[in-house]
Amino acid sequence: MRRLALCVLATLALAAGAASAAPDPVVHNYAAPDSPIAASAVVPPGYSTVYISGMTAGISDPSAPRGSIASYGSTSVQTESALRRIQAALQAQGLDMGDVVSMRVYLVGDPAKGGQMDFAGLTSAFARHFGTPEQPNRPVRTTVQVSGLVLPGLLVEIETTAAKPPR
Repeated sequence: MRRLALCVLATLALAAGAASAAPDPVVHNYAAPDSPIAASAVVPPGYSTVYISGMTAGISDPSAPRGSIASYGSTSVQTESALRRIQAALQAQGLDMGDVVSMRVYLVGDPAKGGQMDFAGLTSAFARHFGTPEQPNRPVRTTVQVSGLVLPGLLVEIETTAAKPPR
């Protein structure tokens, strides 16, 4: 009986220790220290995956013609708006931008840039949310140019995957 009691106590102690131990963090690997994105991300077992649908920008200038690029703003402005919407969606799940592991970015060619995607505008907005002293995480990211998005005037759509640590 005494052996059984000791086994139960040992099991409970191990379980309590395991429950209080912090989960292993997501590991981001960078091709270079100043790389704006991660080369890879490894999510440890036990994490939940949270998928955020493609987010686009909100109207930035209601006085501009509806459905125009001017109504949504430049690539940088639209990216900033989409990232704020992503941040809100993450917060609703108890997460933040530091939990993002992967993003897919769809860019429409900017007529003001001869139909080329404004990669610099995208990168400038990303730099305010990722790889900062306050939020050092940099997710893996794929960026492709597309011929159009769901509404005229949109230049950016961002699909996001985040990892939620076990409780």
